[in-house]
Parts: sequence; C-alpha cells; structure tokens
Amino acid sequence: MPASSNDLTRLRIALTAFFALDGFIFAGWVVRIPAIKEQTNASAAGLGLALLGVSAGAVITMTLTGRLCRRYGSHPVTVVCAVLLSLSVALPPLTHSAPALGAVLLVFGAAYGGINVAFNSAAVDLVAALRRPVMPTFHAAFSLGGMIGAGLGGLVAGALSPTRHLLALTVVGLLVTTVAGRTLLRQRPPEPRAARRAEPERDGTRRTGRRGLVLVFGLVALCTAYGEGAMADWGALHLQQDLAASSGVAAAGYSCFALAMTVGRATGTTLLERLGRARTVIAGGTVAAAGMLLGSLAPSVWAALIGFAVTGLGLANLFPVAVERAGALTGPSGVAVASTLGYGGMLLGPPSIGFMAEWFSLPAALTSVAALAAVAAAIGVTTRRTMGR
Repeated sequence: MPASSNDLTRLRIALTAFFALDGFIFAGWVVRIPAIKEQTNASAAGLGLALLGVSAGAVITMTLTGRLCRRYGSHPVTVVCAVLLSLSVALPPLTHSAPALGAVLLVFGAAYGGINVAFNSAAVDLVAALRRPVMPTFHAAFSLGGMIGAGLGGLVAGALSPTRHLLALTVVGLLVTTVAGRTLLRQRPPEPRAARRAEPERDGTRRTGRRGLVLVFGLVALCTAYGEGAMADWGALHLQQDLAASSGVAAAGYSCFALAMTVGRATGTTLLERLGRARTVIAGGTVAAAGMLLGSLAPSVWAALIGFAVTGLGLANLFPVAVERAGALTGPSGVAVASTLGYGGMLLGPPSIGFMAEWFSLPAALTSVAALAAVAAAIGVTTRRTMGR
C-alpha cells in the first residue's frame, strides 16, 4: 500500500533530523580532539594512528551495512546505528592512552560509517517515493548540523571538560533518536523500488552494467569528498602560509567553503528540478574546478576566499546525486559502495595534498581538487543518459 503524503512528510522530517544529528555529533567530537590529545599524552604520530580508528571502523562497517539494510531494512539499522553513535561519542574522554583512544574510535567510526549508509539508503527510497530530487536537502541538514556542532563546541570548550561536553552530545543524540526513531520504526520504507529496477531495463543495462555504473557514481563521490577533506585540512594553512593571512582570516577560509556548500545543498532540490542530475553534476564540477583554481592560485587572500566559496557551491550537490543514483541502481549495496568510495576520497585527500606539497608547492597541490572536480564533470557528460533527470 503506497504511503500517504503525510507519512512521507513525517519520514522526511525524521530522516532530516538523523542527518543533522550525525553532523552535529561528529563536529562536536572533532573540536575536542586537541583536549583529548593532551589528556591521553599522545604524540602527534600516536594521535594520527588513533584517529585512523575512525576511518578503519567506518570503512569496514560501510561494506557490511548495505547487507544489513537489505536483510533488516534501512530504518531499524539507522536507529540502531544512531544509538551506537550517541553512546560511543562519550568514550574518547574516558581513555588515557593513544591505543585505548584508537580502540574506542574504532567503535565510534563503525557507528558513523553504519549510520551514513543506513540513512542514505532510507533517503534513496524516500526520494523515489516523493518523485522529487530532495536528496541534497538531507545533506544540507548534515552540513548545518556540523556547523552548529562545531560552533557550540567552540563556545563550551572553555567551560565544559571533554567528558561533560561529549556526554551532553550523548544525551542529545539519544533524545533525538528516541523522537525521530519512532517515526522510522513505525513506517516501512516507501516502495517504488520496482519502478526503479525497471529503469535500467528500459535502458538495456544489464546487472553487471549497473554495478559498473555504481562504481562510476562512487568515483564522483570520491572526487567530491577529496575536495572536502583537502579544504578542511589544508585550506587555512594555504591562506596563512602562502598568502600571509592572519590566523582569524585563515580560519574563515573553511567556514566560507562550508557555508557555501550548505547553501548549495539547501537550494539543490530547486537546481536539480530545473537542470536535472546530469547538468547539475556537469555544472557543479565545472564551477568547483574554476573556483578551486582561483582559490589555490589567486595572489590575494580575498580572491582565494571567493574561490573557496565558489568551490563549495560547485561541490555541494555532487555527493548527494552520486549516492542517490548508486542507490537507485542497486539499493543499499550501491549506497554502501558509493559511500565507501566517497569516504575513501576524504581520507585520500589530505595525505595526497601533503605529499604533492612536498614535491611541488601547496598551491600546486590544491589544484588537484580542481582536477578531480573536472573529472566529476566529465563523468556527468559521459553518463548523461543513465543519470537522467
């Protein structure tokens, strides 16, 4: 029986809450990393190894969560992962050594990777049921939640210990999960899945072809996440080191990028309805490439900041479109593949930029973000028919 419009609206609100919660919790953890490093007496290298626990846990779990969603449904898996994420974020301040920190971050990363696959899978089903390209609005909620989590974390850092701060995140997370999770658990995912399965058949695409396309869309996600990771870790240093910006202005560089990305995602549904998926990816990749060339090679701070903002606008909707298309082709397993490749791009970006900066220069290394954005645009051209509107 098709879900009513009221059911779909409630489902959309609940999923939006989970996306925002994910960004909020993760950002709250990130701003307390310096304090937890001091608490554990970890060296820079020890902290780096411990932080790999987040990445390892996420990547391992992403590959498994698609199967869990197929077996148990994306709604229950989302709720379970949200509970685990909320509980595990309180664990890092309880550790007193780098190995112990790495162990609890493995759990935190597993929950983080799992919920990303689960709620993206649920969102793919909802997008198909609504017959509107609303995927970017969910990712806008994630971005907004991250900005709020980072802002509040910065404000309370001087007043609350990491233990109290992250415990507060646990309480918030469990409250949101209790309220929003009731909606997910009461409703089955919308079912126009048969219609989606018919799409590839009309195009004459076989099952193996669909899997190949999922990898291609995962590459788009990788190109996007590479840029996000590079901007987060290297944008401020470029402004300060290469353009002599003050520390405050340098810190604003990533804020310009993140705010522009949030705005781009908030308006992404309108953009997709007007241009379609293929044109949105082509235009977004082209704009991001131009913006990053300006941001990395501009001789002045303000021109670079404008370039960072333009890059954020360009990249904003590439990841949501890639995940939605991968999920439409092969369901939760497609979401898992695209998410894993995307997360791999975020991991690959910062160290790759570092190596290239050693060989050439940091501005030259940052042009790799522009190059991968251009690759995403080229993929949009070559997959225009499959990507559709």
